[in-house]
Amino acid sequence: MLSLAVAASQFLFATNTEAHALPQVPFLPRGEKKVLQCFMEKEEWDNRTSPVEFLLLALRNVPKLQMPLFLLSLIIYMGTMFVNILIVVLLVTDQHLHTPMSVFLGNFSSVQMCCTSRILPRLLASFLSRDRALSAQGCMTQLFFFGSFAGTECYLLATTSSDRYLAICQPLLYASLMNWKLCLQLVAGSWLAGLLMSTIVTRLFFKSQCCGPNASDHFFCDFAPLLELACSDSTVLRLVTFIICFLDVVFPFVFTLASYICIIAAILRIPATTGRQKAFSTCSSHLIVVTLFYGTLIVV
Repeated sequence: MLSLAVAASQFLFATNTEAHALPQVPFLPRGEKKVLQCFMEKEEWDNRTSPVEFLLLALRNVPKLQMPLFLLSLIIYMGTMFVNILIVVLLVTDQHLHTPMSVFLGNFSSVQMCCTSRILPRLLASFLSRDRALSAQGCMTQLFFFGSFAGTECYLLATTSSDRYLAICQPLLYASLMNWKLCLQLVAGSWLAGLLMSTIVTRLFFKSQCCGPNASDHFFCDFAPLLELACSDSTVLRLVTFIICFLDVVFPFVFTLASYICIIAAILRIPATTGRQKAFSTCSSHLIVVTLFYGTLIVV
């Protein structure tokens, strides 16, 4: 649900980029004209060039839509949290659902809640207060956790697809192969991989320099908008980020795609119609989630 909201919002903001580009910063409302010097080459920022804050200016020019956008974002946030909390509670309380697949789903729901809570509450506050400023430390924190949770989601989807592959293509070996030890190792590896990749990117951002304006036509601190503000050489940062994106997004996507190709091929070889329907029902919901997640990610 969050992925759909992010994709829709970014598409809407992109259509207004030319009309509301960064050169219009001098005409911002009073109180929003700030000068930023940030991302010192050192890790510790000194008093001479202490970063102030970023201005997230998306949809700032439509004051009449602030309340409708606030209500829409609030509904999305509450719906996302309610559904995912319900899923986690059901998986924990129902003994019949204590399976490796349930562990993957529970962790995926937890990541969704964490990722949503890093973006939407700040967005909701900005709609009400009209305050578009976000401290440099807060922006880096948001970038770090968003990247970490997004990477973890990709790996969790890949591990879940491998679980479905073993269950459908290797049913006799499933219990021995997908044991609890392997299940917990895959979950822990997914979280650690997302955390490691995001740590590398955020650390490189800290070593870059940003020469105002400190304004971004976006609604949260994402990689591409922040990179546009950098005035130092970002070749290394771009190269490392490209490699990390391949490991964090492309590789899990290809692995998931290959798993489902094998799954669909195995299902089509089942002679009985009822057998095919039963086999497909065990992975149809996960396939829908994969399609929505990577579909919106590719659009963004």
